[in-house]
Amino acid sequence: MATLLLGPLLRYVDEGTATVWVETDAPCAVEIRCPGTDAGGHTPSWRVAGHHYALVTVSGLPPGTDTPYEVLLDGAPVWPPRGSPFPPSVIRTPATAPGGQAPGLRVTFGSCRWAARPAGSHHASIGPDALDALAEAILSGGERPDVLLLLGDQVYADETSPAVREQLGHHRDLDQPPWGQVANYAEYTRLYAESWLDPEVRWLLSTIPSLMIFDDHDVVDDWNTSETWQREIRATGWWRERILGGLTSYWVYQHLGNLTPAELARDPLFDAVREAGDGIDVLRAFAERADQDPTTARWSYRRDFGRVRLLMADTRAARVLPEHRRAMLDDKEMHWLREQALEGGPGSYDHLLIGSSLPWLLPPLIHDAETWNTALCGGARGPRWARFGETLRQRADLEHWAAFPDSFRRLSEMIEEVAGHPDAPATVCVLSGDVHHAYVAEPRHPRRSTAPPPRARVLQLTCSPAHNSVPAPLRAGFRFGWSRVGRWVGRVLTRHARVERPPIRWRRGGGPWFGNQLMTLTLRGRAADLALDQARPLSTPRRSARRAAADAGAGGDAGEGAGPEVAAVPPSGAAPALSRGSRLKRVSTRQLTGPPAGERAGGTAGA
Repeated sequence: MATLLLGPLLRYVDEGTATVWVETDAPCAVEIRCPGTDAGGHTPSWRVAGHHYALVTVSGLPPGTDTPYEVLLDGAPVWPPRGSPFPPSVIRTPATAPGGQAPGLRVTFGSCRWAARPAGSHHASIGPDALDALAEAILSGGERPDVLLLLGDQVYADETSPAVREQLGHHRDLDQPPWGQVANYAEYTRLYAESWLDPEVRWLLSTIPSLMIFDDHDVVDDWNTSETWQREIRATGWWRERILGGLTSYWVYQHLGNLTPAELARDPLFDAVREAGDGIDVLRAFAERADQDPTTARWSYRRDFGRVRLLMADTRAARVLPEHRRAMLDDKEMHWLREQALEGGPGSYDHLLIGSSLPWLLPPLIHDAETWNTALCGGARGPRWARFGETLRQRADLEHWAAFPDSFRRLSEMIEEVAGHPDAPATVCVLSGDVHHAYVAEPRHPRRSTAPPPRARVLQLTCSPAHNSVPAPLRAGFRFGWSRVGRWVGRVLTRHARVERPPIRWRRGGGPWFGNQLMTLTLRGRAADLALDQARPLSTPRRSARRAAADAGAGGDAGEGAGPEVAAVPPSGAAPALSRGSRLKRVSTRQLTGPPAGERAGGTAGA
């Protein structure tokens, strides 16, 4: 009898259709059944590197409802597990509100989540997991998001936990490259199991639709920082297996679920993988091409939620790295982004969300430092400064949009074009993570400008981490980056490198906030509200009854809890961590729609 190893993950949902992803331990027929309705779906599993998966399209769902569902393998029910302390997983479908008005949409987003503290970590206590706390909040009757955006570093291939390292050490010598990091596809599967078998997170991902994009740690720190970095790492003996394992596992575990059922139906790669006896060779060939020539693959995607448009941009694999034509997105990718933003005209949506794992607008000093560094690396101050600049770039992670000045300009112009259109949406929001703190930034309309102010409110909304940490010196540095003295230092750097000032200026509208946290956008018609919630331990640390029951099911006798068909222990063999109990605390709320930016008081000037 087949066993459910991982999942179910609810990925796509519209008014009548959904997709659900699972991993099993053997080939089987996978069925999603919605008791009491005619809704459901089924498909045979497919195989990659000896692992078995299915992405089931569920059709016939009634709109505007919460529909519980079950997972069956070869006709045997395996989800929800017997004796589960969690409520049934449901598929919530949207509905059109009276009068044809699009319903409200709650979008929760964040990034950078350690499933467990990495081996050898010197970080102070990292506190409770924000995704665990979100699950607990929903279970306690709090509002649930309509979609969860995970903006990078869903797994850390280069920072593995002691439990994962122990398993890796059973198969190879960890004193040899890549040491305690993951080496290949099989080892990546252990990372996903460790991350997604957390009981609260497993339930959360089974009932809240999720969208994902990678960032560097999904492959390796500083992934595609520069041409020099790429040349050096490609010369190592271990990199090829890492990048092929990283891209193929990302395609299986994250990317497929980002696609709509219509996109899946016309995807030749998905067809080829399912038709192969084992799709690993097909996927490795695809990953090899994608790494050598990024224009052969598109990881970016678009999703429409009524009159809300989301464009998720790949800011890692689509880069152009030769020094004198560096670009965050290649021409083909940038053209796609602009085309999707303008399709149907900006009047065809009320809100434009641009997902970018890396922030567009940074603290001004950091922005200027990255622009200065890029000019040095390009030879603006001679070869010695260029060598210094490359070393600094890699050590200090100077690789955000500011480090690609032409791409920064083109993205800014695209946003300005949308925001200044006569039929502009109410908001244009860039949603980002990566930098291990949260803040709100907003472009400033020059008071003496003769151009009309933008009709849409434009915002950079940055939220990170979900479960990680940032050392105290970096916290001080981020705060200093917004200060007047910091801005002055930034201007000195740009003069030294003889580079122009950025084409726009911006102010800090909120933050910086530090902690394990998530942001939530609530969009109703043309109104928009923002909330920031942080995970906090309960005042009286305790092991929750729900976690205790889930962990009991993960013990040696699975039949007492999860049932024999559900694997509750990660393949790594690590026992699930004990929950000390957590809650979400709301630390900031604000209305995003209102008077134009130039008419509002408050905020800290930047750039």
